[in-house]
Amino acid sequence: MSNTSPRADLRTRIRPRRPRRALRTTAMALVAAAALLTAPAHGSPPAQGSPPAHGTAAREGTPGAPAAAPRYFTGRAFDTCEAPSLAVMRAWRSSPYRAVGVYFGGRGRGCRAQRELNRGWVAAVHAQGWRMLPLFVGSQPPCVLAEAKRRYAIGRSPWLQGTREGAEAVRAARGVGFAAGSPLYLDIEAYRAGDARCAATTVRFVRAWNREVRRLGYLPGFYSSAETGIRQMERERAAGTKDLPAAVWFARWRVPPALDTERTLHPRAWRPHGRIHQYAGNVTETYGGRRMRVDRSVVDAPVARVAR
Repeated sequence: MSNTSPRADLRTRIRPRRPRRALRTTAMALVAAAALLTAPAHGSPPAQGSPPAHGTAAREGTPGAPAAAPRYFTGRAFDTCEAPSLAVMRAWRSSPYRAVGVYFGGRGRGCRAQRELNRGWVAAVHAQGWRMLPLFVGSQPPCVLAEAKRRYAIGRSPWLQGTREGAEAVRAARGVGFAAGSPLYLDIEAYRAGDARCAATTVRFVRAWNREVRRLGYLPGFYSSAETGIRQMERERAAGTKDLPAAVWFARWRVPPALDTERTLHPRAWRPHGRIHQYAGNVTETYGGRRMRVDRSVVDAPVARVAR
């Protein structure tokens, strides 16, 4: 879907004897008309289901694009509830993982203390060679399945709430050193399939969150169950809905890791560089003598840019 209005033929005839002031007025009007015809619509996102192309960039605060070109990672990742210590992250360099999911904010986040997580940790982990996938766990669907998440249900004004939490996500990301142009993955837990009203409320919240995150110069991503949130995002993409995520992180456990064969997604949707598959959860692993319980993912998607 194009964000640019088609160009029009602005040529016009100018009468030879028209006064000089009138000529200047006509010329200024033509320039203004051309600008309006070629300007992107306010708040419109990039083409739905695809991150911006390599090398694209925009100023911070410009609606519809991140402030800097995204950085992509292809490989294995893990996430765990609380940011591990630097010593653990160093030990896990012997693992097959090279990226880590970081729960940096949101009122629905499980591990709120996050004793290790700050700007120094983000900079040090990045210096160790890790790539980071920032996760924000905000308000949840009114029909969310996890009992512990029901207290964080989206309220009666999902658009206003999504906008507010999008701004909150950007503030939190900046606070720990994730720079503009970073993806922020909104975590929406599995919810009751077939509940149309709940799904509509959730989509409205997510779209508002995405729009605000984009407006502030970051890239909105989306994590959810393949059978609920991801299936709904695919329906919205097929319908041409605006303000959808630039990357999707789908959870489907107990299957081989695969980015291209998810049955709820069109083969070309969010491709290339816009998919993460979480294929296993609550797995205990040990590397370098350090043991952790993690979720496993395979990635071809944007990762965080780290502020200097």
